[in-house]
Amino acid sequence: MADDTTEKTEKKEEKKEKKEKKPADQGKAAKPAGKPGKQGKGGKPDREAEEDATPAAPPPPSRLLLFYKNEIVPRLRAKFDYRNPMEVPRITKIVVNVGVGDARDNQKLLEKAVEELRDITGQKPVVTKARQSISNFKIRKGMNIGCFVTLRGPKMWAFLDKLISVSLPRVRDFRGVSPKAFDGRGNYNLGVREQLIFSEINPDKVEKVRGMNITIATSAKNDVEARELLAEFGMPFRK
Repeated sequence: MADDTTEKTEKKEEKKEKKEKKPADQGKAAKPAGKPGKQGKGGKPDREAEEDATPAAPPPPSRLLLFYKNEIVPRLRAKFDYRNPMEVPRITKIVVNVGVGDARDNQKLLEKAVEELRDITGQKPVVTKARQSISNFKIRKGMNIGCFVTLRGPKMWAFLDKLISVSLPRVRDFRGVSPKAFDGRGNYNLGVREQLIFSEINPDKVEKVRGMNITIATSAKNDVEARELLAEFGMPFRK
């Protein structure tokens, strides 16, 4: 009887030990919450995936934008007696337009103009369509007649910097731009005769020399303030 009692006691203790071990084993087998990261070769985490997940640092501000804030704003405030820095005129946008009237006979000319304008400005152009039919020029309403881009922010500053510092000085016999090409509302219109002044254009690949119109829109109240603003940026006005 004593042996039977001892065996029963040992069996009960073994059952208790098994029950105590199960939760511990289950804890070891439990997987951490959350989705596993992307695995590379050999089951190791993919470093490229981790790098892609890291947010990219914002690009540094434009040279002209910093020059405007640090140099131009104080000078214009002193000259025009602006009480608030927000009253100082600023450039709001730049519109670059290319007319391709001969695209009615050859659509490839329009495609080439779109490609060149994209290379110059770094932005995809919008194709313009004729608003009405003009029989003398064989233009029908809705026909593709050109393309344009509207630049704002970093691309606007980059284009303006390139235009003033690099492109305009490359014009043949350049003597400056007209100081009278304002529209009375503080906006300046500049005509360029050929796209070859821009360094992004390869002369060997140009099918046809084209001009373009560049409109620099400002928040100036009048042409005097707008001209002074552009002059501060280095726009080479004729004297």
